[in-house]
Amino acid sequence: MFNASPIPRYVQLSDLFRQRVARGTWPIGTRIPTLEQIVAEFGVSRMTARQAVDVLSREGLLTPERGRGTFVSGAPPDTPWLKMETSLAKLAEVYRDTLPTILNIEPVSSPPPLTPADGTPAAAYMQMRRVHTKDERAYNVISIFLARDLFDLAPERFRNETVVSVLQDLAAVHAVKIARAWQTLTISTADVDVAAHLNIPINSPVADVRRVFCDDSGRVIYLSLITYRGDFIRLEMDLKP
Repeated sequence: MFNASPIPRYVQLSDLFRQRVARGTWPIGTRIPTLEQIVAEFGVSRMTARQAVDVLSREGLLTPERGRGTFVSGAPPDTPWLKMETSLAKLAEVYRDTLPTILNIEPVSSPPPLTPADGTPAAAYMQMRRVHTKDERAYNVISIFLARDLFDLAPERFRNETVVSVLQDLAAVHAVKIARAWQTLTISTADVDVAAHLNIPINSPVADVRRVFCDDSGRVIYLSLITYRGDFIRLEMDLKP
């Protein structure tokens, strides 16, 4: 069940157990499967099964009772849901309290992975790969291609703040106009690299988002390829009656 991953199997298993508690698959007050049943279901060693149960016991989610088994005794804290906003202003506000950690940043002269429908490439881009953290939990890995002339307007801010928020601020001071913006969302699974950065099991559900901004000349000034933890995303849509 578990593929090769830098994350120990007992951590992956404990995360799966945590999800079962959070979703009510294992309601509070119920007895969880025995170690032997866990070993048979997940194909792990007895030690791995015990370590995973111990993790949740230390978190207060499980309580062992001598002679009776191990019972669900608590629920994990609410996940800080990240709502998928549909306006730039609201999107910028969502990101205001996000802490970005740069994995790498470098200038690139070749065009980013654009399609003909996206628009005209800028002459040069700055590429940044970052991990975004909220409430001390990494929730996405993002690769950003930002037009180099815009990056040069506020290089320190772009290094230390979320790019969407900075672009919104620059629009009020400089002639930075986002004339067209859109995003697409696809459900996928975490590969080894993403799983390691987000501290989730490999093949966990994730949401891949591709976001594009163009200026009024049709030039692509921003492209981001984002992978969100599946348990941090909430998509709401108003339905017309």
